[in-house]
Amino acid sequence: MDKMLYTAMNSARQAMQAQTAISHNLSNANTTGFKSHFNTFTSWHVSGPGYNTRIMGQQDADEIDINSGSLATTDRELDVAINGDGFIAVQTPSGGEAYTRAGDLRIDSNGLLTTGAGFSVLGNGGPIALPPAEKIEIGMDGSISILPVGQSAESLVIADRIKLVNPDVQNLYKDADGLFQTTGGDVEPAAAEVKLEKGVLELSNVNAVGQMIQLISNARQFETSVKLMQEAKTVDEASARLLRNS
Repeated sequence: MDKMLYTAMNSARQAMQAQTAISHNLSNANTTGFKSHFNTFTSWHVSGPGYNTRIMGQQDADEIDINSGSLATTDRELDVAINGDGFIAVQTPSGGEAYTRAGDLRIDSNGLLTTGAGFSVLGNGGPIALPPAEKIEIGMDGSISILPVGQSAESLVIADRIKLVNPDVQNLYKDADGLFQTTGGDVEPAAAEVKLEKGVLELSNVNAVGQMIQLISNARQFETSVKLMQEAKTVDEASARLLRNS
């Protein structure tokens, strides 16, 4: 009876954990450049006295779907998207380096170029700071050209270059802030082959319909597991009554 009970409990627990990952994906279905998590399952033997005859399932949501999201045209001069593989390098709150696919760039009150989430974009010598300008153009190679205030249209100058990298995605993990970092903490070199598209944004790659189907499926699995636990309790109580009456 304990086999049935513990199997049902484990199933319910894994369903709840899967629901957490699915809910997180759905809440970021409209987040620029978001990469969805997907659930992987592994089996493990229950250790203890006697033989390891019981096998349980364990769910993990650390795997990331790195596929590109669809592109949306905005025609905004500071909106960019990675064309193909690669990432934009940004500075973490702790001062380290991390990577993102979100190209909804902004200029804050201090003149720093940031993502929509507020992370400073890195350039040739650290965070990119731009002087007041009448026009800003971002090239396919990440170069940032500005037209200083009061200058003629022919006075465009390159102020900096966005650091674009192309790391091995197998060596990346996503931190709690949504940024990608290398597993060894290494800083990736700039990659000249990574190109940008201007005036577009890469949307989230979350498949909302597919995630909703998984949400419903996991809810039904949880309900089934709870019913099995209730059935195990009923059978156990019936067995106890038989023993008392024997």
